[in-house]
Amino acid sequence: MLTAEQNELLCRIGPGTPMGEVVRRYWVPALLSWELTPDGAPVPFRLLGEDLVAFKDTSGRIGVLQSFCAHRGTPLWLGRNEENGLRCLYHGWKYDVEGNCVDQMNEPEELRFKEKITIRSYPTVEVGEVVWVYFGPADRQPPPPNFEWTQVPPTHRDVSKVVQDCNWVQAVEGGIDPSHAPVLHGAISVDAGPEAGLHPTYASMRAKPGTYEINRTDYGHEFWAVRPLPSEGKELVLSHHFVAPWTQIRSVQKPYRSPGHMYVPIDDEHCMVWNWEYSFGDEPLSDSERESADIGMANGPSAVDQKTFRSKIGAEQEWGLDREYQKTMSYSGIKGVNLQDRAVQEAVGPIVDRSIERLGPADQPIIQLRQVLFDAVKMVADGGDPPGTGTSYYGLRGIAKILEAGSDYKEQTLGEMHPAEYAGSR
Repeated sequence: MLTAEQNELLCRIGPGTPMGEVVRRYWVPALLSWELTPDGAPVPFRLLGEDLVAFKDTSGRIGVLQSFCAHRGTPLWLGRNEENGLRCLYHGWKYDVEGNCVDQMNEPEELRFKEKITIRSYPTVEVGEVVWVYFGPADRQPPPPNFEWTQVPPTHRDVSKVVQDCNWVQAVEGGIDPSHAPVLHGAISVDAGPEAGLHPTYASMRAKPGTYEINRTDYGHEFWAVRPLPSEGKELVLSHHFVAPWTQIRSVQKPYRSPGHMYVPIDDEHCMVWNWEYSFGDEPLSDSERESADIGMANGPSAVDQKTFRSKIGAEQEWGLDREYQKTMSYSGIKGVNLQDRAVQEAVGPIVDRSIERLGPADQPIIQLRQVLFDAVKMVADGGDPPGTGTSYYGLRGIAKILEAGSDYKEQTLGEMHPAEYAGSR
């Protein structure tokens, strides 16, 4: 358990807070690329406790600016995106993608008053059909966020996002916690569809509780969950990565597939959960895989409003909890794997009280996650760079295998978990 003071340190990410200084040192996923078009409607959004507006100008450049005009505070998302600038609709002050005021319709041109006006702007990159924003010091800007899923063709990738009404850390903790999956996500009937969760015949449902091994890395940590399949003389080995500060790369029992999530703070009590699955083989993702991400995971248009990115079923509807379905089809009674996650992570409140928890051996990945984040606060306070701001996470994959009991599971998974690093030895 944590003290109240440690919990506050872990969760608060506003400007000037210790953890806020840490998370501003990373490229932050902000928008899906399709949300912005040249001279299209500007998009208001909130990230890291700051209100912002994004637009793509006539030349295709992306601007992310403070949300309000410097003149009288009018929200810029109400304005006109025209001729390489965003114009406030109140008095016509216009800003380019760098936040420079380039025109003022209510001031004489000869006064050159516009040259004295700038507003906050932030660097952006577009990688993997996602717009990323950097909030930190210019001299500490990290390399672009080239996760392997961002580098495959669009045909090989599925990406979605959804708002979650809780603090980002409890969302990350839920994501990297492997021991909850057979319970929360467990289907109990062979007739259950993918929206119920893990089918009863899956190895993850047949396996017994197991052991964990965790290695700290320069990007966060890697870990293995090893669960025995006693009647078969085998073990289910699930290998995952945590890339600081909010990325989970997990395994799935499908060839050449690796899914994951990013749990990004909107503010202290809300986060945006980004979801992806990609193919690192020759074959693209199939239509059925994309449908599974939508319906089975409850992350796509059928479950999530594509304008607000809020779940269509939430706390007010008790996350769709159906008691009869809970008795006959799934442990949770909730349809959609990630809607099940949203239910348990939101139901405890916006910021969970970690001073009352009782962690066990299966919670080792969570304990290690917290230590990585606490260490990151100290590293930044001491003038260093936090973990995960280099390039060592490029190419990481989560790998699932069924091995003979007692096998050297690290030897049989490390090369596939770190393909670039081990390429020369295979």
